[in-house]
Amino acid sequence: MRRPTLLVLVAAMMAAPAAFAGSTEPVPADTISQQRDDLTPKDLKRVQVVTRPTSDFSKPENFETMQGGAGTSKKLPNQDAFSQPAANLTFEEEGTFKLGNGLFRKVWVSAPSSTQASDGLGPLFNARACQSCHLKDGRGHPPEGAADATSMFLRLAREASTQEERKAITDGVLLNLPDPVYGTQLQDLAVPGLDAEGKMRITYEERPVTLRGGETVSLRKPTYAIDNLAYGPLHPDTTLSPRVTPPMIGLGLVEDIHPADLLANADPDDTNGDGISGKAQILRDPLSGETRVGRFGWKAQEVFIRRQSADAFAGDIGISSPDVPRPFGDCTEAQVKCRAMPNGVQERLGKDEAPDPVMDLVTFYSQNLAVPARRDVGDPQVLRGKKVFYQTGCASCHMPKFVTRRDASNKAHRFQLIWPYSDFLLHDMGEGLADGQKVGDATGTEWRTAPLWGIGLTKTVVGHTFFLHDGRARNLTEAILWHGGEAQKARDDYADLPKEDRDALVRFLESL
Repeated sequence: MRRPTLLVLVAAMMAAPAAFAGSTEPVPADTISQQRDDLTPKDLKRVQVVTRPTSDFSKPENFETMQGGAGTSKKLPNQDAFSQPAANLTFEEEGTFKLGNGLFRKVWVSAPSSTQASDGLGPLFNARACQSCHLKDGRGHPPEGAADATSMFLRLAREASTQEERKAITDGVLLNLPDPVYGTQLQDLAVPGLDAEGKMRITYEERPVTLRGGETVSLRKPTYAIDNLAYGPLHPDTTLSPRVTPPMIGLGLVEDIHPADLLANADPDDTNGDGISGKAQILRDPLSGETRVGRFGWKAQEVFIRRQSADAFAGDIGISSPDVPRPFGDCTEAQVKCRAMPNGVQERLGKDEAPDPVMDLVTFYSQNLAVPARRDVGDPQVLRGKKVFYQTGCASCHMPKFVTRRDASNKAHRFQLIWPYSDFLLHDMGEGLADGQKVGDATGTEWRTAPLWGIGLTKTVVGHTFFLHDGRARNLTEAILWHGGEAQKARDDYADLPKEDRDALVRFLESL
């Protein structure tokens, strides 16, 4: 079997490090455990009962306020609501969490620098710190009325165009191809002496939608372009996919959902005929070569939080780690000057700019940001909205409950009833939300179901209410009305509801 050339493999690692394992064997889903092998038969029955969808909307469910299980934060729902440690961490673990928080906030500088443990920024980059994108550990936003696009960027990718590239994708070596000059994402910042790649430009077209009763809502349809391309034109097949940074809460709990529970909800051929055909993103573990279910990222393109963090270090900040050893960040071979710039690797500190101790702490921090407690779960309007949420079919994709693994490596995550309101599967959301960019098993119209826990505190934490993958929706109503594809019926049912029911549904979402 002929292996891809070195050039293709380098492109593979640049495009989709989460899937790269240097293997050309197909990526089968049937190697993933289809059963809860972490539970006794007695525990399995308990899990099946407690995660069963409710049919009683007259009162709150048991433990409904504890969205993140025993780790749920009961702190005041203020601007720091997404930045609290899980409530069930030990005293020692809280110390580790705080060290990780410090590194998450750390501002990196360009090399060479007297602060040798903090240099290595770029040379091309989108942010100087993790916290710059994940402000207050919350949701990013488009550059509304300002030049700041730090919490939003453009993914660059193209489909395979040669036999070798197509084979690499089919064999699971990579998810897609980067732009040959600009790499995997547009870098709008650069260290001194180097030109940034360009600037994202967004234009909006307002589209009115009339709801039952005559109420009119205006949806804004964005169009994306790049100004001031510094290194020549993009490849003609390169697509632009805008992404805002997602909230950081509850990630470790999601990581510890058993894959069997995710696969149990997948129905790619819609065999039950309900119009919902969610499918799992099947990826290859870059370290072990084993197949896994993707669950992080807008297209479920990441399996593990540590790997997601390493990819962000390399792609967003230009910092290398043992997981992604690229001190040049997202600079491609075509960007010769960028590749020749100094980096922050210090022999006395190791061969990476962010060595294992740094990655361990940042990963622990990211895994243990607490989910805030639900509010007003017994409020009559909230209960009415919850009933509407179920009746209109929202819960088909935004699945309320899971119980995490009994054998989770972190004791704080073990056997926890959690309420993320997501199935973490890929769904066709229609042409209105399409980015035209394939990522592994995800087509250009498919997106991972976004978790809803904490969504009602978005404005409190980050001061805005921009939703969806590119922040086009200015409130929850607009976000619902943008749903299409598999969610078209639910969206249409919402638009046809009496205003009192529409308001109740939004009120329910605001309680999450």
